[in-house]
Amino acid sequence: MINRYTRPEMGHIWSLENKFDIWREIEVLACEAQAQLGMAGITVEEAQWIRDHAGFTVERIDEIEKVTNHDVIAFTTCMAEHIDADIPEGQEKPSRWVHYGMTSSDLGDTALSYQIVQAIDIIIADIKRLGETCRRRAFEFQNALCVGRTHGIHAEPMTFGMKFGSWAWALKRALDRMEQARAVAATGAISGAVGTYSSIDPFVEEYVCARLGLTPDPLSTQVLARDRHAQVMTALAVCAATLESIAMQVRLLQQSDVIEAEEPFTKGQKGSSAMPHKRNPITAERVCGLARVVKANAQVALDDVALWYERDISHSGAERVALADSFTALDYMFAKMQWMLDGLQTYPDKMIHNLERTRGLIFSSKVLLALVDAGLSREDAYVIVQRNAMKVWEDIQNAVAGPTYRERLEADEEAAALLSAEKLDEIFDPWDFLTRKDVVFERLESLEF
Repeated sequence: MINRYTRPEMGHIWSLENKFDIWREIEVLACEAQAQLGMAGITVEEAQWIRDHAGFTVERIDEIEKVTNHDVIAFTTCMAEHIDADIPEGQEKPSRWVHYGMTSSDLGDTALSYQIVQAIDIIIADIKRLGETCRRRAFEFQNALCVGRTHGIHAEPMTFGMKFGSWAWALKRALDRMEQARAVAATGAISGAVGTYSSIDPFVEEYVCARLGLTPDPLSTQVLARDRHAQVMTALAVCAATLESIAMQVRLLQQSDVIEAEEPFTKGQKGSSAMPHKRNPITAERVCGLARVVKANAQVALDDVALWYERDISHSGAERVALADSFTALDYMFAKMQWMLDGLQTYPDKMIHNLERTRGLIFSSKVLLALVDAGLSREDAYVIVQRNAMKVWEDIQNAVAGPTYRERLEADEEAAALLSAEKLDEIFDPWDFLTRKDVVFERLESLEF
C-alpha cells in the first residue's frame, strides 16, 4: 500500500522489523523450551544468554540474504552474529542451539499467524467503532421520514435511521466472522520437516504457542494448511464488501437528483479542477475501489490452499503481498468510513421533498389492500390501482403538472365507490406504514459490539 494510506499501527505489523522481531522471540522461546526439556544439551544459562543477546538488523539480514537467497538462514546467521559477539574464541557458541530441530516453516508460519492475529485485532477494533457509530446514528434518525427505494425506484416510506441500523447489523455479522477467523488463524506449528516431530519434542511447540497466545496445530505437514489463511482473507473480503455496500449507498444518496445525505466536505476542500461547484463523493468512491483489491486478494488466498504434497512455496510470495495489502487497505477503509458516517451530512427536508415527488404513488400498496378489504379480488383491485398509478407516472416523466395519485383515485368511479375520504386520509398518511417500525429499533437496542 502507498505509505500515506497506511495507518502506523497496521503498517508496523507488516514491516520487516516486526516480522523479524517475532522470529527472534520464537527462536528464543524454542531455546528456552529445549533447555527445560534438558534433552538437546542446551542449558538454562545458555538459553538466558541467547535471550539477552539475540539481535538483528534488517540491513544485515538483507546483506546476508543476497548471498544465501534464503531469508530464514539469513536471519538465523544474523542472529548468531549478535549472540556470539562476546564469546571468546575457542569457546562453544550458544547460537548453535538456535533453530535446533526446526524447519523454516516452523518459524515463518508460526510468526505469520501471530502477525495475522495482531492485524485482526486492529480490524476487530475498527468494526466495533464503526458499528457503534451506526447504531448511535440509527436512533438519531429513528423518526426521520424518507422514501425507501427498490431497484432504485421509489417504493414505500421508511425512516433514515433504518439505513444506519441495517449497516450496524451488517457490521455485527462482520465482527462475528472476524472473530471466527481469528480463532482459526491463532495457530502455530513447530513440528519439523514434514510434521512428524522427528527432531523436536512436541513440548517445544506447546511452550512457544502458549506464550504467543496460539494453539498448536493438531497435524501440520511442515506448513499450516492454507485454508486457515483463506478463511481470514474471505472474512476480510466480505468485510470490505460490506463497507463497499455502505459507501455505495452514500454515493447514491449524494447524487444531485437525490442529495438526502453526503459525505463531509471540509473547509478548503476543492471538488473539481474545472467545476468549482462540485462536491463529489470521493471518499466513498475510494472505499468502493479499494474493496475490489481486498475481494480480489481473497481469490489469491483460495488459490494458495492447494500445495504439492506436504508443502511447496507457491503460496509464499503471493500471500506476502495479498495479506499485507488486504489488511492495510481494509484498515484504511474503516478509517475513512468512520470519518464519513460519523460526520455524514443529512438533509431531512430533502428526504420529505423526495418522498412527495412521485405525487402519492408510494401509497399504492395501501390502496391495493384497502380495495381488497372492501371486497374486490386482488386481480380486480390491482387493475384499478395500476391504471391510475400509470397516469400519474406518465405525467411525472413528461413533467406535466397533473393530478396527484389521490386525486386520480377520487376521480375514478370504481375506486371512489369503495374508498371514503376518511379511508383515503388514512391510506395517504406515510406514518401508517410505520406503525410497527419500533420493533426493529427495539432489536437494535440489544445490539452490542
